[in-house]
Amino acid sequence: MRSTKLNMKQQLTSLMSKHLSGKSMSYKEIITIFIPIFVDQAFLIFMSMLNTAMISSSGVAAVSAVSMVDSLNIFLVNVFIAVATGGTVIVAQYKGTKNMEMVSKTAAQAVSAVTILSLLLSVFVIVFHSPTIHLLFGNAEADVLANAKLYLIGSAISYPLIGIYQAVCGGLRGTGDTKPVLGLSLFMNLTNVLLNLFLITILNLGIVGLVISVIVSRTLGMIASVVYLVRFNETIRLRLKQALHIDLSIQKKIMYIGMPFAAEQLFFNGGKLLTQTFIVFLGTYSLTSYAIANSIAWLYQIGPNSLCIAIVTVVGQCIGRRDIEDARKFIKSFLGLSAIFFVVSAIIFLPLFPLMMKMFNPPVEIIGTIFIMVLLSAVFHPILWSFSFLLPAALRAAGDSKFTSVTSLFTMWIVRVVLGYIFGITLGYGIIGVWIAMILEWGVRSLIFYIRFKGHKWYAHQLI
Repeated sequence: MRSTKLNMKQQLTSLMSKHLSGKSMSYKEIITIFIPIFVDQAFLIFMSMLNTAMISSSGVAAVSAVSMVDSLNIFLVNVFIAVATGGTVIVAQYKGTKNMEMVSKTAAQAVSAVTILSLLLSVFVIVFHSPTIHLLFGNAEADVLANAKLYLIGSAISYPLIGIYQAVCGGLRGTGDTKPVLGLSLFMNLTNVLLNLFLITILNLGIVGLVISVIVSRTLGMIASVVYLVRFNETIRLRLKQALHIDLSIQKKIMYIGMPFAAEQLFFNGGKLLTQTFIVFLGTYSLTSYAIANSIAWLYQIGPNSLCIAIVTVVGQCIGRRDIEDARKFIKSFLGLSAIFFVVSAIIFLPLFPLMMKMFNPPVEIIGTIFIMVLLSAVFHPILWSFSFLLPAALRAAGDSKFTSVTSLFTMWIVRVVLGYIFGITLGYGIIGVWIAMILEWGVRSLIFYIRFKGHKWYAHQLI
């Protein structure tokens, strides 16, 4: 028995050495980067599901309002997260060259850029919250709109808080220092969940409780992240005066990656937002179905999403060393790992669907629709999702930001938005039609990014 276990361990070590080790880094280093990100992503997604389940106790109007506003939040927040990702890529490449002075300066400039951008977005949304909600979701029911306005204002107040937090975490990930990111995430999100339990479940404050929880938890998360980076981190050694001084040469490098990605996030998530307006036409039950199916689909994406984040550090550092062979090898290995994660997730979570329905407690009429959407995701995730999302993350880490952004915009607006309207509204397939259009878009993205990866242009950019 002991010899069998030893043999299995040796085989596993040999397999990881073959596929996850190279001249740039070993499989042990990659695992050290990946595991904290995986735990972080698992925690975030489970907490998101729990929050959706808790707010569902306030009724379908509250669930629909949160779903609508979160689609808008994703649209806006991803803009400054994109800029933070630009910082991550440049930090990773400088780390690859072992230029620690530029690592520190780049991390500081990323914090500066994200702070300014998130403050501007926050003020804009607060001032124009009412016309924005009516423009996008004016056909929703009155109680849904009232809840949505309140939640949007609270979310906008927290934009600079989550922006600074994300910029700090992006810098840490760029250096491969993912353990403190996990600790910061656990602290912020546990605070959020505990406040939600108290304010929503016990005090029954509904959307008001959710807003208070978001602002307080993100404030604490932001403070903790800055204090850690300034006082305790030994890798980046950030000084606040570095962040207060704008260095245009570094900002230009960050924006070279960040701005195309930000434009992509604006238009890509804008397409998602427009798709959400289709769903509003289909009624509150369709909104609720979409919100719950999305929450469950995120479970399948825990491992692959973690790989998407980790690959930016891994490929960024390989490109910093100009080791293209390692970069290609790690990308192929990560694509294979992503597919394996999806298959294992489907085996684990599909049998738990009835239990999840008890947790979300949706109207009986929509349970069948939710199951069809979840089943479609389980089938097509391993085939299409990784090439559609993980591969462009790797290309972006090599500096190929413009191509990935243009491709994402094209596929979103030509495939997902147009087909979503045709299938969902024109042909009358409803929310299932919108979901199928999303999967078809994954397929088109996958083909384009795979062809790009097979060529040479994706790693020809010189950022540092």
